[in-house]
Amino acid sequence: MDFFKNFFSGESGGSSFKKELRNLLGFKPGNISLYKTALTHRSVREAIDENNERLEYLGDAVLSAMIADYLFKRYPYKEEGFLTEMRSKMVNRQQLNDIAIRMGLKKITLFNKLDGSLKVSQIFGNTLEALVGAIYLDHGYKKASKWVLDYIILPHMFMDDLETLEINHKNKLYGWANKNGRTLEFETLNEKLENGRRLFTVAAVIDGKNIAQGKAFNKKDASQIAAQAAVEKLGIVNADSIAEEEGG
Repeated sequence: MDFFKNFFSGESGGSSFKKELRNLLGFKPGNISLYKTALTHRSVREAIDENNERLEYLGDAVLSAMIADYLFKRYPYKEEGFLTEMRSKMVNRQQLNDIAIRMGLKKITLFNKLDGSLKVSQIFGNTLEALVGAIYLDHGYKKASKWVLDYIILPHMFMDDLETLEINHKNKLYGWANKNGRTLEFETLNEKLENGRRLFTVAAVIDGKNIAQGKAFNKKDASQIAAQAAVEKLGIVNADSIAEEEGG
């Protein structure tokens, strides 16, 4: 933790942070305090004006609008359903988390590394959204939109692959279960507080058998993680696939 305190607030650390931030952004930031807040997780700063949750909320909405605009222009003849599904794929929590890590956000995000519950969370994707919110407040919509295009969409989101990507593993699993006459349920096995947040453990249960489990800070994400694990465990490629039964 001392490293991060020095990184943010120390004299040499402050300049180091500004340098890392400028390298990440590709431009000189104006309001440095905005970016410090955007890169600070609530696990180390509880005060509402000192962590990135409000900026994450703003950035989530701004990023969604920017991606909607990008898709609207890229696919002039596609219907609403296609555009909505593509946007969901592009702002998928796991996808944003992976992009944030590849961009180097993990190195300059202030968070509690000793908090084991963060290992199953997508805090860096959330931080990326907060960063978008900070850029929007600091430089306006036009510059933020160009940054999202140049630093997130073009280098990290491959549209041809996303068009064929299946991200709703619950739907895939339900389709397989219906096709094969199986009973599928998602059961909440555990709910506990982790540093003031509720951590849910959800199981994918097929014909009464616990097939796979997922953990997340909301039931929807936990059930999707469980469904993905079940899809992989059963070897389901699509709804028509025959599962590889364990034990014959």
